[in-house]
Amino acid sequence: MNLSDQPCVIARCLALVGDAWSILILRDAHAGLTRFDEFRKSLGIAPTILTRRLATLTDERLLEKRRYSERPPRDEYVLTAAGEDFLPVLFAFGAWGRKYRGGGDVTRFFDAEAGTEIDPVTIDRATGATIGTRPIRIVAPE
Repeated sequence: MNLSDQPCVIARCLALVGDAWSILILRDAHAGLTRFDEFRKSLGIAPTILTRRLATLTDERLLEKRRYSERPPRDEYVLTAAGEDFLPVLFAFGAWGRKYRGGGDVTRFFDAEAGTEIDPVTIDRATGATIGTRPIRIVAPE
């Protein structure tokens, strides 16, 4: 089954960023990492896997490859608008993880300006209700 052809946008997104490495690369990009060696050191990932994931994230326009050195040729990977818009997804994922997988010491995330720990809440823009507090209905396309 090809998830990217599904009518459900959640399935389509999973086809793109549904593996751990892609999610962690995006996390690190939001933390300011841009270079291949930085991602490799942070993640402990095999170079071949990292190359493939960076290529996919670039092809799908979550990251943009930019040349920062001509000799030797070197590129960095910076977040696009789509990549920047993924941050709330990461924080929602992290909040769920803190609640259900947070035993022991875990990484914490702080607002750099206010100095406060980030405690994300996902809100429905139309109703103002916190997502998960009201029943939902799923409507498939006709």
